[in-house]
Amino acid sequence: MEQRTKAQRLRREATSAERLLWQHLSARKVAGTRFNRQVPIGPYICDFVARSVGLVVEVDGGQHEWQSDKDATRTRYLEGLGYTVIRFWNHDVTERTAGVVQRIETALTALPSPDPSRKREGSR
Repeated sequence: MEQRTKAQRLRREATSAERLLWQHLSARKVAGTRFNRQVPIGPYICDFVARSVGLVVEVDGGQHEWQSDKDATRTRYLEGLGYTVIRFWNHDVTERTAGVVQRIETALTALPSPDPSRKREGSR
């Protein structure tokens, strides 16, 4: 299945934890940062990505307990492209939503600014 088609299907069939977290991440609600969901990056589709700062947020279900080697490979690949990856269990998102959102905000503020200030052209 083509990555774009698979990403569209994953957006339609989001887990309850993904839908809940999206309510908090959409419309630049966290640190004014734009997130996209189910974003293809290389061979992977990432749950939430803030491209401007290079942050990937993954929400993992129980299947990830026995996929830890695959998840580690995925994380190394994304980090090799310059992304910072943070992961949360579905249970944490649904039971400790405020803490998860706070941790994402902390990660965002720790990342370097994507647009360093520069002098306006033509100003003296």
